Amino acid sequence: MEQAIGVIDSGVGGLTVAYELMRQLPKEKLIYLGDTARCPYGPRSEEEVKQFTWELVDFLLEKNIKMLVVACNTATAFTLQELQGKLDIPVIGVIQPGARAAIKFTRNNNIGVIGTEGTIRSEAYTKALESIHSNIKVNALACPLFVPMVEQGILTGTKAQEVVESSLLPLRDDKDMDTLILGCTHYPLLKPTIQDVMGEQVTVISSSEETARETSTILDVHKIINTSEVIPVHQFYTTGELEIFVEISKSIFQDPYLQMVTIKQAQIGLGQTQNS
Repeated sequence: MEQAIGVIDSGVGGLTVAYELMRQLPKEKLIYLGDTARCPYGPRSEEEVKQFTWELVDFLLEKNIKMLVVACNTATAFTLQELQGKLDIPVIGVIQPGARAAIKFTRNNNIGVIGTEGTIRSEAYTKALESIHSNIKVNALACPLFVPMVEQGILTGTKAQEVVESSLLPLRDDKDMDTLILGCTHYPLLKPTIQDVMGEQVTVISSSEETARETSTILDVHKIINTSEVIPVHQFYTTGELEIFVEISKSIFQDPYLQMVTIKQAQIGLGQTQNS
């Protein structure tokens, strides 16, 4: 089935999931939409997150996608069940895959979770972890400064180091924690700095790889795998500034992946797109 997989995120963070989907499923076409104009979603109310998420979904549904990946932890926490109940295509989020990956890697069942205010407030990761393994200790921490920093393209350097160090200070006192879930798809872009701050004794987990594996399984179960030999050209859309989006894309999609992507601007609700 040559229809595309739709991927939505509050901004550029979901590009880390898109990269893994492209790497693991090279025959599948992606249509990505990042809502950079209204990012971050973390401080917003549940009602706002639901409204914005449905606007992104409606944009992609018009492009006849065959599956939806919600590559935003806040949107997953607040809207996944509703989307799965109302859409007639498979829908997956990033929280369950991230929880499964963490349980696979932890040695002592002490797991930390960092995410946006909305994701941490929802306790979605704690519930997901405990639904898989009842004997889990979870230490969750909101890191509201990370997403705005990533959206500005500040991924390394002195400022990134200072913000990560100060934000993660409460977790560094937990000497038993051996695994840390990056509970926001923006955070893998800061992973080297986060790993440096937390130390080598902590395994830092991104849900991106596990989400791509789950997507592959669902495509197979629903018999909607693309068997075409034509190399796909992926469509990436942003609701905000193209320049920063393109620059961050370059830092994630090295050649030849970047050559397979067209990037455009989307004006959600107005039905207009503009080529980059």
